[in-house]
Amino acid sequence: MVGPMADRGASALSLPEDWPAHPDPILALNRMGSFDWDLDAGLMDMDAQAFEVFDLLPEEYDGRAESLTARVPQAEAARLDAVVAQAIKDGSENYGAYFRIRRRDGTMRWTHTQGYIRRDESGRPRRVVGIVRDATQELADSAARSLRAAQDQAFRQQTSVVQVISAALAHARSVQDVIDVLKDTHGVRHLGAASLVMGLVEAGRIRLVAEGPVGSFVPGTRVTRIDEPYPMSEVVRTLTPRFIESPDEFEADYPILWPHITDLHITSAAYLPLIAQARPIGAMGLLYDDRRGFSDEERAVLVALGSSIAQSLMRARLYEQEKDLAQGLQQAMLPRTIPSVRGADVAVRYRSAALGRDIGGDWYDLIPLPGGRVGAVIGDVQGHDTHAAAVMGQLRIVLRAYAAEGHTPATVMARASVFLHELDTDRFATCVYAEADLATGVVQMVRAGHIDPLIRDSDGSCARIPVEGGLPLGLSAEFGRLEYPVATLELDPGHTLLLCTDGLVEQPGADLDDGMGGLVAVVCQGPHEVRELADRLIQLAEARGGDDDVALLLLRRRAREATRTGGRLQQHVAPADPEALVQARHMIRAAVRGWGARDQADEIELVADELVTNALLHTEGSAIVTLRVLEGADRRLRIEVEDPSSALPRRRDAGENGVSGRGLLLVDRLADSWGVEARGGGKAVWCEFRLPCPADG
Repeated sequence: MVGPMADRGASALSLPEDWPAHPDPILALNRMGSFDWDLDAGLMDMDAQAFEVFDLLPEEYDGRAESLTARVPQAEAARLDAVVAQAIKDGSENYGAYFRIRRRDGTMRWTHTQGYIRRDESGRPRRVVGIVRDATQELADSAARSLRAAQDQAFRQQTSVVQVISAALAHARSVQDVIDVLKDTHGVRHLGAASLVMGLVEAGRIRLVAEGPVGSFVPGTRVTRIDEPYPMSEVVRTLTPRFIESPDEFEADYPILWPHITDLHITSAAYLPLIAQARPIGAMGLLYDDRRGFSDEERAVLVALGSSIAQSLMRARLYEQEKDLAQGLQQAMLPRTIPSVRGADVAVRYRSAALGRDIGGDWYDLIPLPGGRVGAVIGDVQGHDTHAAAVMGQLRIVLRAYAAEGHTPATVMARASVFLHELDTDRFATCVYAEADLATGVVQMVRAGHIDPLIRDSDGSCARIPVEGGLPLGLSAEFGRLEYPVATLELDPGHTLLLCTDGLVEQPGADLDDGMGGLVAVVCQGPHEVRELADRLIQLAEARGGDDDVALLLLRRRAREATRTGGRLQQHVAPADPEALVQARHMIRAAVRGWGARDQADEIELVADELVTNALLHTEGSAIVTLRVLEGADRRLRIEVEDPSSALPRRRDAGENGVSGRGLLLVDRLADSWGVEARGGGKAVWCEFRLPCPADG
């Protein structure tokens, strides 16, 4: 604080806009001075009370930390600098230390300082904001200043224990973490206490949250009023520590409590108020069975311990509240229930990262669609905050609405991208949308910057499925690249489709392909039942930890049912896109087999190919191919090819050597019926084939 650390960045030219910080005037009322130390500039701003602590006049101080060497002896300065340097090196948030200063008249007095280290986004320490106070009454009176070297060493050891406990408490993220630190063998046991009790103030009462050893609490004191005659109630009321120095004093001052603790053989006790932000949040009691009385130094150490515990408890409670709020918000944005799907077993899971309010925008969804189809969605909005969760909720609802309207998977993704872009947010999202026909097993899938899906076979083997993708949602609209290629694959009975967010596979410093390979191996070895497999994957994510949320959706197609249900598939085919035409043919072939028309597969595929080719050759737009099964007196497969042209097709004689003109002749010859329907500004050419009845299959 006043030695080598004070030279850090002394040549810096600028200071933070909020420097110096000025705490609440209540510090001055408690005879505490405050300081704001800019590490880059090497400047330390102090208030009037801090000048009194150092016995300095404002005109004697030039704002530079090293100027305090006039009051702090070299040995004390070196020890203090070591404490600060170690806290910065360890990444601690705060530190505390006792040191001596030389007053203007040459006498020495004890002083205590406590600092909070502020860092930038990269973790680099930039400022230290803290307090200094006169610790003379606590640590050094005329007798304490003349203690023998052995006593001084014992005091230093006690001070070291407080520093060790404070360092451990800096990592506590919950009230239970604080309690565990105190009950650990390296905690207050080193202060010689035989047992401890701790209570928190809640609605005008004190609720006991920790006691040790287990079972040592007094019956009827699990919850007590602040006005009851108990030592913890007293220190909460008065905000003053209570040191009980003998059994007689304990019995005389607390006759209701004493008979219940005689079996513990208590000889003295220290009860400390836990004060944070100038208000009591609880109290702690340390009970001893081998000592009587407390020296000034010991009292000072215990008071410092109580202050550190109080700050840790307040921080832990705020963290827990923020975490509960964040998790509640995200859970509200996710689907409350997942609908049952005929022909499939489904499992969804969500794991939130333990980062307080830093939640992510991961989501899953399952959307029932007409014709026995189902839409499966997995996605992740950029960022880890409540804004990401809010954007996720809006995007999930919009994508669900587009899918329910009957749009093709590519259109659903493109419209969702436009919606996200028009939200005027700086977030983008990755997503996979899969539309599955559970009657045929045909799955049409689009991917927007997301990781690939996996498929697990019925024999337990698993493979990553490469899916050509487009830009993430929001970015594709911003750059005018709304094309999302549609991949068509088959999900056989017993096969499982696995969709997840990158939190399940990504680890800092590890390659994504290695993470995907590890996931494939885990799925291969996992349980067959989808809910058990989902639990296994989430358990592994919990064990690994990580700073990212995880969303997971598993869909396993069941074996075919005796009665075939109707189905509907749709594929968008853009002009000059041979890959889309191949995908359409693949979809048709798979659907025909799934719907029990394997013997007619060649004729149906040929007719559909002719209709699509005609639409692409004779119009200026794209074609939309729709296949559906019509149930009635007989089962029929209907093929519709929609295009934006209003011009009606006509049959032409191709001649002996001609090629063009034979398309509609083939349709007329092979299909059981065909026709043309007007569709707004365009038309749809359709044809139908009779399918064998289920009993005939």
